Amino acid sequence: MISGVGQEPSGPTSSSLERDARAVAADPSEVAPGDIATGVIIGRTSEYFDYFVYGIASVLVFPAIFFPFESRLDGTLYSFTIFSFAFIARPIGSIVFMDIQRRWGRGTKLTLALFLLGSSTAGIAFLPGYGSLGYMAIVLLAILRVGQGVALGGSWDGLPSLLALSAPSNRRGWYAMVGQLGAPVGFMLASGLYLLLYASLSLDDFLSWGWRYPFFCAFAINVVALFARLRLVVTNEFDHLLTERELEPTTSREVLRSQGYNVILGAFGALASYALFHVVTVFPLSWIMLYSQQSVTAFLAIQILAAMLGVCGVVASGIIADRLGRRKTLGLFATLIAVFSGFAPTLLDGGALGQDVFILIGFGLLGLSYGQAAGTLNASFEPRYRYTGAALTSDVAWLIGAGFAPLVALGLSAYFGLGYVSLYLLSGAAGTLAALWVNRKLEDSD
Repeated sequence: MISGVGQEPSGPTSSSLERDARAVAADPSEVAPGDIATGVIIGRTSEYFDYFVYGIASVLVFPAIFFPFESRLDGTLYSFTIFSFAFIARPIGSIVFMDIQRRWGRGTKLTLALFLLGSSTAGIAFLPGYGSLGYMAIVLLAILRVGQGVALGGSWDGLPSLLALSAPSNRRGWYAMVGQLGAPVGFMLASGLYLLLYASLSLDDFLSWGWRYPFFCAFAINVVALFARLRLVVTNEFDHLLTERELEPTTSREVLRSQGYNVILGAFGALASYALFHVVTVFPLSWIMLYSQQSVTAFLAIQILAAMLGVCGVVASGIIADRLGRRKTLGLFATLIAVFSGFAPTLLDGGALGQDVFILIGFGLLGLSYGQAAGTLNASFEPRYRYTGAALTSDVAWLIGAGFAPLVALGLSAYFGLGYVSLYLLSGAAGTLAALWVNRKLEDSD
């Protein structure tokens, strides 16, 4: 990811919760990179668990609960449309909550953001379906999804950037991959929970009440993650370290005016990974539901196994990047994703075996690429813009790379053929390679 800066007000800015966290967590010892890594992993795993709980429900639950008046395909496409709302709202959340942090402090910002995320997630768990509220149920689902997006944008704590800046020069690739572990781990937890419920309940019970349980779990995990992250980010030691590294918010307008090209290059630099992200997680589950004879439980089990390969890929990316360089590593795996895209239609249309191979290879490539997708081009940011620049770059990358991926991939493949999935992945790989090339030319010119 990336990072940026601003000046906190000189007066008291902490909420009572932040002050309590400081009192509990105050420790005169030096902050170790391991402490930062722990905070990063906790934060990202909770975020991705929440993220995939909604994504899987968009396939297994929402078409039947909120769009029963449409065909299964159209209901899933409508569900994916609402799924994308969070990615549209996410940059708005970053902008609004950066201002909250400048005014009232980091702890207040993080508390409000995770409270909004938890409230929106719990709201979905209690939300009646179309049969009870009619179209108002769809409207409320959309509002709560926007709330999740705003909260995710606001939950940026700067720890990934701090971890990257704390890394030894010969271990930057290794430290860069730590935060990325949250994606496959969060996916495994969410998929495992849905697998358990889907396999042990009747379909009527699952659609009646079983699907709500993962959202309650997501709410509980958000609460735990809130206190774990507050215990880190509001201590005097972390405050000093973040300030020393100039990891404080600046206005988004200032960042975009001064560093807008870096935001765009950083977002497109991660495009191959983000395009592949949903094409091996949420989209294939919808394809299996609609067009395959493979059981949902068997496919979820394969995805969990593949996510384990993704974890291994993320870890391996750190080793490879420290030997080849992060930029070369990202370019190498973007090229491999482009090659993989050519086989995607054949594998997805190749029955259970082909689909399983697609998932296993896809997750392996995703881990290798995604492990270095955040931060490879971020060194181009001026120090004082890193904090805000990191958040905005991540938001833009999610929006253009992953936000509409399930909707686009399913819509194009259903109406025009699976070959368009190849084009989608190929366009992401091309975006990454182009951004790497442009960034290299700019550095050479400087």
